[in-house]
Amino acid sequence: MTDTDDLDVIARELDLEHVFHSWSAQAQPSSLVIASGRGCRVWDHSGREYLDFSSQLVNVNIGHQHPTVVEAIREQAELLTTIAPSTVNLARGEAAKRIVGHAPDGFRKVFFTNGGADANENAIRMARLHTGRDKVLSTYRSYHGNTGAAIVSTGDWRRIPNEFARGHVHFFGPYLYRSEFWATTPEQESERALHHLRRVIEAEGPSSIAAVLLESIPGTAGIMLPPPGYLAGVRELCDAHGILLILDEVMAGFGRTGRWFAFDGHDVRPDLITFAKGVNSGYIPTGGVIISDPVAATFDERVFPGGLTYSGHPLAMASIVATLDAMAAEGVVENARAIGENEIGPALAALAEKHDVIGEVRGEGVFWAMELVADRATREPLPAASMGRLKAAMVERGLLPFVQDNRIHVVPPCVVTAGEVAEAVSIYDHVLGTAL
Repeated sequence: MTDTDDLDVIARELDLEHVFHSWSAQAQPSSLVIASGRGCRVWDHSGREYLDFSSQLVNVNIGHQHPTVVEAIREQAELLTTIAPSTVNLARGEAAKRIVGHAPDGFRKVFFTNGGADANENAIRMARLHTGRDKVLSTYRSYHGNTGAAIVSTGDWRRIPNEFARGHVHFFGPYLYRSEFWATTPEQESERALHHLRRVIEAEGPSSIAAVLLESIPGTAGIMLPPPGYLAGVRELCDAHGILLILDEVMAGFGRTGRWFAFDGHDVRPDLITFAKGVNSGYIPTGGVIISDPVAATFDERVFPGGLTYSGHPLAMASIVATLDAMAAEGVVENARAIGENEIGPALAALAEKHDVIGEVRGEGVFWAMELVADRATREPLPAASMGRLKAAMVERGLLPFVQDNRIHVVPPCVVTAGEVAEAVSIYDHVLGTAL
C-alpha cells in the first residue's frame, strides 16, 4: 500500500470514528474521499479522478481551486484574517459594492451572513419587522436552509421534524410535469398556480402576511423553471396586499442559470434577495441579503435586532471580490449560458429520446434535471433503490452526480467545457442503459 493509499484509508477511518454527517443515518458512511481538485475535476489521495457534475452542493460555480480566488484569500489572510462586523473594512465594502452592482436599481445595501440558511432567516426577520406582520408563505416544493425559520419555510420532508418556528404557511407552486392544477400548458399552469396563491392569501388574511418567499427557480426540489408570467404575477399579488417578495437566489444565483441572477430572465423585481453558494463558489462560508432601499430605510433610525460574529468575514469578502471579478473577466456567466443552450440541453434531449426511463428534461445554463420514471405513461417515479444503483454506477465510472429523489441534476461548474459535457453525457448514457 502506498503512502497516498494510506491517506485515503486514514481519512475514512477518521470520518467514521469522529464525523457526524448532515441529513444522514450515521451507520451508513460514505467511502468517497476527496483530497483536492481543479476546475471541474476532483481526486482522492491516490489520484483517482472524478468529473464533478454536482458542483458539490451546486455551489462551486467558478470551479475548484481557481488560482485567482485562492490567491486573494491568501493575500487577505496575510493582511487581516478576521475582524468584528461592527468595524469598517475595505474588503467588506468592495464585496458589497460588487454584489449590488448585479442587483436591480434600488438595491444599495447588503447584510452578510454565514450562508444561505441564515440569509433566508434574516430576510424573513427583515420582512416581519418592516411590515409589522407575521406570516411567511412559501411553496411545498422548496428548500430554504436548516435554521429555525428557514427549515420551516422549506417545503419538503425535512421541515416536519423541525417545525418549531411560527407563522409559516405553504402553498403549491407551478410544476407542469406533475401539475396540481390539471394544467396541460405552461400558460395554464401559471394562471392556475397564481389563482391558487391568490386564494391562499385571501384565506390566510392579507394583512397578516409579511412575505412570500420563493426560490426564483426551485433547485433541490427539482429545477423547475417558472412558467411564463408566474413570478411577475406573484409580484402583482404581493403589491396588491402590501406583502414583500423575497427571492431566494442561494442556489440559482451568480451564473448558475447563465445569468447573474435567475430572476433576471423574468419580469420581476423582489424586495429582498438572498444569496450564498455561487457568490464565491463556497471557498469560504458566506451568504447574505441584498436589501431594497425602502426596507433598508426601516432600520436607519431603528436598530436591526440581528447579527453574526462572522458577518462580512474578511477572508470571505476577499473571495467574493476575486470570484465576481474573475467571473466577469473570464466570461463565466456567458459560458454557462452558451453551454446550456448548445451542449447540455441538446445532449439531454437526445438522452430522453433514447432512454424511456427519462420522463422529462428541464433547465437552463448549467442548471438541469433529468426526472426518471418507472413508467412514462403513469409518470411513476423511479424508486429509491434504482436511483441508488444509478448513482453508484456513475461514481464507479468517475462521475460525481447530484441525485435527489427520482432525479439526476446536471449541475457542473459554470466553467465546464463542451468536452467535459460530452464526457459526462457518455457516462449518463451508459449507466441509464445498463445499471437498471
